[in-house]
Amino acid sequence: MNKRFFHWPPRRRRHSQISQQILVRYMLSVLGMIAGFALVFFLGWVVCQLFVWQPYDPLYRFLKAMNKTVFFWGGGLVLVGVFIQAYRYISKPLDYLDEVIEAAEHLANPDETPIRLSAPMESVQDELNIVREGALRSAMLAKEAEQRKNDLIVYLAHDLKTPLTSVIGYLTLLRDEPAISPEMRAKYTGIALDKAERLETLINEFFEITRFNLTQMTLNPEEVNLTRLLEQVTFEFQPALSEKDLSLELALEPEVVICCDPDKLERVFDNLLRNAMAYSYPNTAIRVTLRKSPTSVTVAVENQGKTIPQEKLERIFEQFFRLDSARSSSSGGAGLGLAIAKELVELHKGTIRAQSSQERITFFVNLPLSQPKEQ
Repeated sequence: MNKRFFHWPPRRRRHSQISQQILVRYMLSVLGMIAGFALVFFLGWVVCQLFVWQPYDPLYRFLKAMNKTVFFWGGGLVLVGVFIQAYRYISKPLDYLDEVIEAAEHLANPDETPIRLSAPMESVQDELNIVREGALRSAMLAKEAEQRKNDLIVYLAHDLKTPLTSVIGYLTLLRDEPAISPEMRAKYTGIALDKAERLETLINEFFEITRFNLTQMTLNPEEVNLTRLLEQVTFEFQPALSEKDLSLELALEPEVVICCDPDKLERVFDNLLRNAMAYSYPNTAIRVTLRKSPTSVTVAVENQGKTIPQEKLERIFEQFFRLDSARSSSSGGAGLGLAIAKELVELHKGTIRAQSSQERITFFVNLPLSQPKEQ
């Protein structure tokens, strides 16, 4: 025989506990009904033997006729009884089936309401609720993943502003100062080119957003002179500060070297300086300090501006939170810069906090001198 056309019948699955209970109850009820009919017939026969019947008695004729057709009407009664019992016990699992179908429709669009079934279906109810909870968790995880993806897109779009601001600032200087020296022109052109290349890198990250996830971001640590990094970052903000009538004060310990990812750390300080610029009073100074301890460094960015209430200070690192909701996104930002800074600082195993009093706002970034090795 060709084995391709021969299939062993599938192995039958054992009946569930509810099916076994219904089947056993049905068989017992049918056997009990038959036994009841037999007992009634026997008792009727015994009772009839207690009397002396006369041939002309109508009841005697009726009983004699029934005796001749006992298999016919007895079999009929048994069949009717079996039909009634079958309907009774088949309708019960159909009711259960209707409950399961309704519960399945509930699972198609699960919510926080638990599934309720009849008492005999308690085990099925528990299993369906486990499936419902799993579906809710999966939907929540999918929603969170989609939200993270959207947040990342907005994050990168926000970060595009930083190099773009520098490019526009230095190109504006080159346009408005025709008598600038060749050395300064070359310097400003070089900075604008560096920022344009940085802009290109961010755009490439934007197109690779589907493979980019904050929870999977990794550091590329190297030995970095943090003093020089801060000097470079603050110097690039000079044109933007001049436009806003702001000045910059630096108090940096010399030659402070730490192990960090310079690109990601540059984002942190860029965002802190942008935030300080956005919320500083005109004709004031932004002060950047760097202090070193035996195991860590602390960078503080301080500006003079409206005191931040404590309730807002506690939410200042939340995504999309903005101190002044009346400001437009173009002037006050989208409320992401500090959230980005917090993510990147924590990625470095550091901490960031803010304090505000007497019309001064200060952000403290504490970073370890070295990064723990990946396990």
